[in-house]
Amino acid sequence: MYEMKDEYLTGVPMIDEEHTRLFEIAEEAYQISKQEFVPDKYDQIQAVLDELKDYTVLHFEHEEAYMESIKHKKLYTQKIQHEGFRRKLEELVRLDELEGDQQEQDKVIDDILKFLTDWLVSHILNNDKLIGKL
Repeated sequence: MYEMKDEYLTGVPMIDEEHTRLFEIAEEAYQISKQEFVPDKYDQIQAVLDELKDYTVLHFEHEEAYMESIKHKKLYTQKIQHEGFRRKLEELVRLDELEGDQQEQDKVIDDILKFLTDWLVSHILNNDKLIGKL
């Protein structure tokens, strides 16, 4: 369901590889959401969220450093958007409320998937693709 497609390529190999990994993490979250007969997904959700948070920090640092190295004019805007992503991810993640509550776990994973889908597609197509067009 979630995969890196040619239309998302920026032309910057490092960024494209990292975007590919973000799509893989989104696919992992999607697979969790499809596990109908798993009553408690808390540990799986925690693992994918931890990876997503850690990986986006790394990716955003790399992307911003690259943009700075080429003196990209939209660096400040990109930093603001990245910070918005981090804040929104923190809002979505209230795992202490989820332990043992399957309905709430399913809602959180669905919210995460919607957020990731919107972010990955919109941000990459409308912002990140501009990085390679200097």
